[in-house]
Amino acid sequence: MDIHNQTRVTEFLLLGLSGQPEQERISFALFLGMYLLTIIGNFLIIVAIICDSHLHTPMYFFLANLSCVDICFSSVTMSKMLVNHILGSKSITYVECMTQTYFYITFANMDGFLLSVMAYDRYTAICHPLHYTMIMRPKLCILLVAVSWVITNLHALLHTLLMVRLTFCSSSAVHHFFCDLYAVLKLSCSDTFINDVMVFTVGALIFLTPFSCIIMSYAYILCKVLKLPSAHGLRKALSTCGSHLTVVSLFYGAILGVYMHPSSSYSAQDTVATIIFTVGTPLVNPFIYSLRNRDMKEALRKLIIRRLVLSRS
Repeated sequence: MDIHNQTRVTEFLLLGLSGQPEQERISFALFLGMYLLTIIGNFLIIVAIICDSHLHTPMYFFLANLSCVDICFSSVTMSKMLVNHILGSKSITYVECMTQTYFYITFANMDGFLLSVMAYDRYTAICHPLHYTMIMRPKLCILLVAVSWVITNLHALLHTLLMVRLTFCSSSAVHHFFCDLYAVLKLSCSDTFINDVMVFTVGALIFLTPFSCIIMSYAYILCKVLKLPSAHGLRKALSTCGSHLTVVSLFYGAILGVYMHPSSSYSAQDTVATIIFTVGTPLVNPFIYSLRNRDMKEALRKLIIRRLVLSRS
């Protein structure tokens, strides 16, 4: 293609999940409901952890960070689509699209890193209970989260800068409800070979590092719990890890299905997998991690009762 005939794209069109107006209205209602539930659920977790001194432990510190990331993750992916539907528009500017991609990659990776940190926390609690407080010191917890933020932001910056160098000259219609990395790369009329290589190398490294930590942590945990003489202790250990493993399977299964192939082969099936971990995972996290947790349920009950008392006085 002659470079002189190329017109630089200044905005993209987010086509959403369906081109039918009636289906779009149904999708809007569903996404709005899920978004509100995600925000309310994760916000309640954060407030409960802050207000209840019994929850000022490493596990709940990481959970509060995960809830905060999930709120941001959902807002990055869904808010623009919801606003566009209300305004009757489908457009998103080039700068907004690149910004959305950057934060989408950042928060998606932060979810993975926090899940790995939480797995390490469970490993320490189950395999080294007598040294737990000495190992999981507040400084170490803060350091683990801070390092995760630095790595994920640098990774997002790499992919965003590589995308900015591309030329988008023919179609500007993104077949998605947000500026997903592969959905946007598919529109480029430039060579995306380097972008694909970076996804398979650096992206795979960022994917495999926390995932490997999770696998190793649970391998040690499994060896430990199988040696427990008490059936009650075994059930308690498995119950502690069950919720975390459920979210890990959902999150990493979807990522593996979407991003471990070239961007040119991105399809509608990948959109479904993307929805699972951009919408589904942040939504179910509060329920999986909290409703099966006695301490969290008690903290939420106290928080709700306190708010009701204050509202009546």
